[in-house]
Amino acid sequence: MGKRKRGNKQNEATDKEPEKTENQNEVLFSDDLLKIRKTEWINRQRVMVLGARGITARDRHLMLNLRTLMPHSKSEPKLDSVKSDLFSDALEICETRNCNKCLLFINKKRKDSYLYVANVPNGPSAKFMIENIHTMEELRLSGNCLRGSRPLLSFDPEFDKTPQLSLLKELFSQTFGVPKHHPKSQPFFDHVYTFTILDKRIWFRNYQIVGEEGSLAEIGPRFCLNLIKIFEGGLGGPVIYSNPGFVNPNVRRRMLRQQASDKYKDKVVIREGRNKKKPKGEEYQDMDPLEIFD
Repeated sequence: MGKRKRGNKQNEATDKEPEKTENQNEVLFSDDLLKIRKTEWINRQRVMVLGARGITARDRHLMLNLRTLMPHSKSEPKLDSVKSDLFSDALEICETRNCNKCLLFINKKRKDSYLYVANVPNGPSAKFMIENIHTMEELRLSGNCLRGSRPLLSFDPEFDKTPQLSLLKELFSQTFGVPKHHPKSQPFFDHVYTFTILDKRIWFRNYQIVGEEGSLAEIGPRFCLNLIKIFEGGLGGPVIYSNPGFVNPNVRRRMLRQQASDKYKDKVVIREGRNKKKPKGEEYQDMDPLEIFD
């Protein structure tokens, strides 16, 4: 009887062994899938979206719109540009958060908005002035896309004609393009980013792909980028290209004030000349009214 019991125990032990191996195979199989998924995600772009202290509410809303549209982005509290070096702090934050791209929003005098698009830490980077900002909240457009979906990037043919625009095209592609198989992204395309060159500026639009016909419905936001300079390093360094057609907003405002003052001076000169031609009231008293027509 004892031998039979031992045999039964041995048989039970042998029966349990295949269950352990099957579980182990399942674990190994899932690990292999994770390894395959990690190796497929080759384009490991991480974009740090930052705003310096002093940006306006519209700049902040535009920054939040871009964060929601870019699932591969990361956020950080505002930078203090007064007490510390703004660009060195931004580079340090990108390094600690393992980000290789950076979007830095800066506002001066609460009038002029600037955007740095940078490949950190080695560069290149570009400085733009943001004009004609319209956020998704104020536009209230009919288009809508799924959160985390990947966008198609559409560039104007003008980007391939000059070297500086070709560089910006590659920089925009790496920054705004969502990597394939990103953990926070959806595996399909349902909206389009368009970069169009008009009036020597880059116009950004976001459209939803509606239906199988491929019709488009605008989502937002809208903004316009006026190129100022392209730097060799990340967020600074030697200047590779400087836009000769860019006019500093302070200079533009000063020119407008000068034109207004010149216009006022011309009016004053005309008024004084007109008053000199008119005879004074005392001369009319001793004058015969009929002598005027002689």
